[in-house]
Amino acid sequence: MTIDEPSIACPVGCDETADRVAPTGVDNLTLAKAALLEPYGLDEGVLQNTLGDMYATRIDDADLFFELTHTESWMLEDGIVKAGSRSIDRGVGVRAMAGERTALAHSAHLSASALRRAAHTVREIGRGATSGGTDIVIPLDLSHGFKRSATHALYTQTDPLASLEADEKTARLHQIEALARSRDARVKKVTARLSSQHQIVLIARADGTLAADVRPLVHLSIQILVEHRGRREMGASSGGGRYDGRRFDTAFIARHVDAALHRAFVNLEAQSAPAGTMSVVLGPGWPGVMLHEAIGHGLEGDAIRKRTSVFSGRLGERVAAPGVTIVDDGTLRARRGSLNIDDEGHPTQCTTLIEDGILRGYLHDTLNARLMGVPTTGNGRRQSYASLPLPRMTNTYMRNGDKDPREIIESVKSGIYAVNFGGGQVDIVTGKFVFGATEAYRIENGRLTHPIKGATLIGSGPESLQYVSLIGNDMRLDDGGATCGKNGQSVPVGVGQPTLRIDEMTVGGTVS
Repeated sequence: MTIDEPSIACPVGCDETADRVAPTGVDNLTLAKAALLEPYGLDEGVLQNTLGDMYATRIDDADLFFELTHTESWMLEDGIVKAGSRSIDRGVGVRAMAGERTALAHSAHLSASALRRAAHTVREIGRGATSGGTDIVIPLDLSHGFKRSATHALYTQTDPLASLEADEKTARLHQIEALARSRDARVKKVTARLSSQHQIVLIARADGTLAADVRPLVHLSIQILVEHRGRREMGASSGGGRYDGRRFDTAFIARHVDAALHRAFVNLEAQSAPAGTMSVVLGPGWPGVMLHEAIGHGLEGDAIRKRTSVFSGRLGERVAAPGVTIVDDGTLRARRGSLNIDDEGHPTQCTTLIEDGILRGYLHDTLNARLMGVPTTGNGRRQSYASLPLPRMTNTYMRNGDKDPREIIESVKSGIYAVNFGGGQVDIVTGKFVFGATEAYRIENGRLTHPIKGATLIGSGPESLQYVSLIGNDMRLDDGGATCGKNGQSVPVGVGQPTLRIDEMTVGGTVS
């Protein structure tokens, strides 16, 4: 599992859910039909017939996933907008499930004949389970037509690619370059990328559910190289969410330019990191990536069902220190990891995973929920119509504690304060992880003394949770640039946490 970088943001909680944004004009289902069905001679009758075709053999479940995604990217380097790209991805995925087995056929060609061929292909997965004659189960609700799925309204339907003209997009990139160089003469190179995506999806399920979503997504990333007395260091910052490009105004740009510069100049002053077992204080926001990787993946339904996770079969047990509460919340307004519905047509929700240190829940898609005899949690996600849905996180974070962050740092006699992370590696079977800190400081006698470089945090997610002793009241989410990889699929997510102290963790650095 991998996850890309960022940081900064705002406190939230599970109670900040539900009807976030009023729908703008036409509903999502009408828009999705106009984009994905009507131009190709498709309607609800064709979808019903396609799903019914799959039940010529004994299968347990089936669905259709239609997608239209427009993506655009602009990149500035050395003061020049050097690269730009735009792509369109359109198609349908047809899936059938029989027991633990899943078959997926996908096509970039949308037509009734393409759907029929795909249905005939995937239904063969249930051929061996058919007992012949009339012993075939047809979904009860399918013959009565589709029912509209409940859905949130967490973001607008605005197409972010059309929210700014081309010259406005390039002007923002040049603004980043000019602002960074005006801040300090030590700036040697600025790289900036502006990306936009507009996705329309429509899901038809064999249980009669019909659902659609229109999803905007934008992202701005900045990297700045600085040099002082022959030493060069890089600083980065990024942000975005489910809104349009007009959000990238002067204030937004200035905040991220300053954040990238700060990190670069901190690294210019950094000394070698200490090594050994010590107390570690994790800052708010982006350090929640460690929870995502070392804890979150182990709570996804496929790992739980297959018993490849250290958390399998442990509901109701204490798995973390008192005060540790971790949730996965797909219903936060305009957040990168949020969705009105998941990629199986179910409304997203806030799922409590760990409550006051006790394991309370897992994250489920349709397949694993059915096999385990539990409800789905709205966490079925897929990279595209050509990918199988998997149980995946949305916005995963630790809730607030009651400590002042300064009090937490003052409580540490000797340790480090890690503010930002780069890459890392995790084994979800054991929960063991290795993360490199990209911004960190030495703590001595309750004070931050100097920045350090080369600190690597080594440990086990479940063990680290047991060593949490102090939890801050400053919970933040990352700033909207996280992308999670699993089984070759990447999806946008969010992470977060308050400042927290872990009493014992191995730090890899430089032995003095």
